[in-house]
Amino acid sequence: MMRHVWTAGTLADDDRGPVIEAPSVLFEIAEVRGDDPIIARYGDAERLALYSRKFSEDTIVPPFKYSYGARIRGQLAWAADLLRVKPYSKSAWISLTIPGEPYDAVPCLIGVAFRIRDGALAMTATFRSQNAFTSYLNYLPLAEVHASMARELDLDRGPMRVFVDVPHLYLADSTQVLRVMRPARR
Repeated sequence: MMRHVWTAGTLADDDRGPVIEAPSVLFEIAEVRGDDPIIARYGDAERLALYSRKFSEDTIVPPFKYSYGARIRGQLAWAADLLRVKPYSKSAWISLTIPGEPYDAVPCLIGVAFRIRDGALAMTATFRSQNAFTSYLNYLPLAEVHASMARELDLDRGPMRVFVDVPHLYLADSTQVLRVMRPARR
């Protein structure tokens, strides 16, 4: 996704500084792995631990303004129950937004959906906005949500689909982004 933003994006403003914004993107990840060589080389283990807490704890973990754990976990039982009754359902969507919440606390991840297809549990994550440079910080904890739901339903884990309405990169991260995108020298 970084390359998509870098090549198809245009300059824009953001509360945290200038960004490059690209057209919306939808992609599928066959398997999200914590031992991915790019994450191992360029990832930030401390930030990943922080994001994992954001997804696993019901309380707000500073510096965040909301908890994905509280927003997701409270709805997983409902989605699992629906899929047990109607395994063909397309309705196992959970929303992570709260009507009328402060504009600066609207989460980037706005919805998660589950579908049983071909004997496996597929998951779709919908983001209103996402920093392509740090997107792995969301994908790895989301993979845990996906795996947990698959275990709950006694299914194999299928693909994770990701839709991002406004993928972006902060200009302040340009040097690091280019380092990750640059092909390895031999």
